[in-house]
Parts: sequence; C-alpha cells; structure tokens
Amino acid sequence: MGISGGKDSAALAIHMRDKIPDMEYVFCDTGSELKETYEFIKRLEAYLNKRIIRLPQELEGYSKTYDFNHVLDLFGGYLPSTQARWCTKKLKLDPFEKYIGDEDVINYVGIRYDENREGYISTKSNVKTVFPFIEDKIDIRGVSQILERSGVGVPSYYEWRSRSGCYFCFFQTKKEWVGLLENHPDLYEKAKKYEKGDYTWREDMSLAELEEYVDEIKNNQKDGRKGKSNLLAHILDDDFDENNIEKPCLICHL
Repeated sequence: MGISGGKDSAALAIHMRDKIPDMEYVFCDTGSELKETYEFIKRLEAYLNKRIIRLPQELEGYSKTYDFNHVLDLFGGYLPSTQARWCTKKLKLDPFEKYIGDEDVINYVGIRYDENREGYISTKSNVKTVFPFIEDKIDIRGVSQILERSGVGVPSYYEWRSRSGCYFCFFQTKKEWVGLLENHPDLYEKAKKYEKGDYTWREDMSLAELEEYVDEIKNNQKDGRKGKSNLLAHILDDDFDENNIEKPCLICHL
C-alpha cells in the first residue's frame, strides 16, 4: 500500500491493518515534503506498529541523496509542471514500480466510494489493484470517522492546504501558496529561490509576484475589477485555479 501522507491513504492503512497483518507500506519521499507530513507518517507508524518503508532511498541502486534536488540537477534546473511531471515519474512512480518488482502483488488504493476519479494504477501484469473503500462503501464521512476513532487524526497542514505533496507543489492554488507563506515563510523563500527566468512554479506568475497580492488572494475579492488586467483578475480569483489546473496523480496526493 502506498502512503502519500494524505488522509485517504492513511485511513485505508488503518482500515486494513487487522485484515492484512503482513501488509507492506511504502512512502515515496522526495526529500521536500512538509514537516507536517513527516510528523503524520510517524504518527501513522505508531498506530500501525509497523515501519513505513521510504522510497527511493531504501531501494537498491538508489543513493540516500536521490531526492528532488538531485533529479532537478539531472534536468538542468528545469522545474516540473502540469505538462512535465518529471517529479512524479522519477521520485514516485519509478521507485514504486521498482519496489513492486516482478512478483505477484496486490496494490491497495484508497479511492473512496463517493469519488469519481482516476489516479496511478500500475499497468504491470503482475499487479492486481483493489479498492477497499469502494468495496466497503466508505465515503469521506467514513474516512473521517476512521481517522478520528483511531486517534491518528489528520495532518495539520489541512488547516491551510487541501492535499499532501512537496511544499512547492505546482498543483497548489494561490490560497495554498499564501498558506505556505504564512505557515512556513522559510519554505516559501526556498521555493522562490528555485525560480529562475521562465522557470517558475506557476505558469501565470512568479512567487515574488504572487506575494504582492497576498491580501487580495486571501479575501478572494471579485469586485472592482473593471479596467484590471486579465492576469490580475486571475490573481484575485482562486476559483480560476480549481477549474483550470489539472488534478494531481493519486500517488502524490491520496
């Protein structure tokens, strides 16, 4: 079972703990996750009473320094984007597929009963993918109950962010970037330093530019736009992100 650091995969791990005692849990660590994610993983490990394997660092053939920065150097500083998700492939999918290997495997995925979405499902012929939440008709309310009753709870980043993933994930909405700025200003500054020239996390603006409109983004003001540029209209409208940004792969954000 892949653990993303989000609520659904964590709830599935709790749900299946006693049903499959020999379950193997893996977490693909880019080295750039939020500290809240790492804290949540440790809390989940304590409940499961089993260590969650870290990939790719624990795979044969990968070094402990194989992280986002290492792969970024290999790509010549070209930042990942919705059109070029090399971070997902190199740091999530490839290590997970290598860990699976060629033996027969059952892959448990935490898509809920009330969802209609697709994500990473292995195409390897030796992998059978199953969806326990769908089979057991567990929806978002059921997931919340599982997490609450177990005492594991939810990652604290949900107070300002809707999904797990790297602190600089390009799938973040503008409000989530503002959340990073307010909750982890040091990480926001680190994310800014990655941007060089046309290589920016967002396609419509740099983080330095976004920072100029923090109050407007927080208030999501939609009035008084007459005469404003289309860019500024988008800056002030977080719904533009939600409607136009493709949703991320589940292996990162489940």
